[in-house]
Amino acid sequence: MRITKKQAVHYMLAYQNLLFPDKLQGKEGILDYMGKVGCVQYDPLDVAGYNSHLVLQSRIKQYRSEYLQELLYVERKLLDGWDKNMAIYSVQDWPYFERYRREAFERYGDTFKEMETVLNTIRKAIDTKGPLSSIDIEVDGTIDWAWAPTRIARAALESMYFWGEFIIHHKVGTRKFYDFTNKHIHHDLYLKPDPNVTMEAYFQWHVKRRIGALGLLWNRPSDAWLGIHWMKSKDRTVAIIELEKRREIIAIEVEDIDQPLYIRAEDISLFHQVINSEIEEVRASFIAPLDNLLWDRKLIKEIFGFEYTWEVYKPASERKFGYYVLPVLYGGQFVARLEPKFHKKTKTLEIVNWWWEPDILVSEELKKALLECMMEFVMYLGAAKVVLNSERNAVKDLNWLKELLEKQAQHD
Repeated sequence: MRITKKQAVHYMLAYQNLLFPDKLQGKEGILDYMGKVGCVQYDPLDVAGYNSHLVLQSRIKQYRSEYLQELLYVERKLLDGWDKNMAIYSVQDWPYFERYRREAFERYGDTFKEMETVLNTIRKAIDTKGPLSSIDIEVDGTIDWAWAPTRIARAALESMYFWGEFIIHHKVGTRKFYDFTNKHIHHDLYLKPDPNVTMEAYFQWHVKRRIGALGLLWNRPSDAWLGIHWMKSKDRTVAIIELEKRREIIAIEVEDIDQPLYIRAEDISLFHQVINSEIEEVRASFIAPLDNLLWDRKLIKEIFGFEYTWEVYKPASERKFGYYVLPVLYGGQFVARLEPKFHKKTKTLEIVNWWWEPDILVSEELKKALLECMMEFVMYLGAAKVVLNSERNAVKDLNWLKELLEKQAQHD
């Protein structure tokens, strides 16, 4: 099956719930999206909300961060775990990551054999007082840990979390509070064995899961494959061959791309629906830096003609754009880049900078879509006002934003 790049763009965006005007609704919409893509990536930086919130606000109508918090820490339908690095995924996926927990116990268990009293002290404290963070544990001493020495209490809690004895009960900002996992995951699910008996089966499951995380993916090294433990490129190739042989994934040829891209077999109906339709109504979206859509940036450059680098860890002098920049999507095209900053104390959304992509025609339809997108972004943040950093915004056409600012001034 052969398609054009435009058709590939439309399919990826439709799959990612980023193309059509209608958005997903509420917590059920979040669960629907998570069930399709497997996980969203978590990152502790909070410039305009955490990455996971930014991913969801672009897809969920009138999104509120409370939706995700409730699904994670009240209803327990989602959980914090390791998949594509730090991530959030369905609690139903708990058994599939048993290999990771066993690996963690083998890696960290020996570290604490000589400090069993530390583990027992922590167990007793949480059993007695309920969910605690590392600063609540009164255990002295430090240990070499990750990139630097850290308190034994923190290292022990993280280890017990990695091997599955503890779960993240809730967070206050980035501060984690831990509790016993078996209190919060149903007994049958908690003890359910790994469905993937062999390593080969595990690779096939995770490769298919990653294809589903984007909607369309090729067999090339990229960040999209990060976090699949033990898998080498040859293992990925073998898994793809086996999945294609069993018709669980389908190869798609795209014009001017010299290797196939793959979709999951269960998505073929949506695929045909999108590529055989005329796309008339579209919307604008602000896309998270670690959005599922951007996990393979070489693929995005190839299909969309858009090159994006997250410059947050670059020195300021080496940045082409800004510190925390969100790509701006309109229809099937990336039209601009936005650098926002939300000041929580004053509830002010600052537009630090805005860059139009080359050769973008700023039509009335585009302005209207951007205004609607910005207004929903303001609601998601709970911002009371929006300000434009005039010193750094050397851009010509932000009339759509000025309209929002004028409405704000009238309201004030």
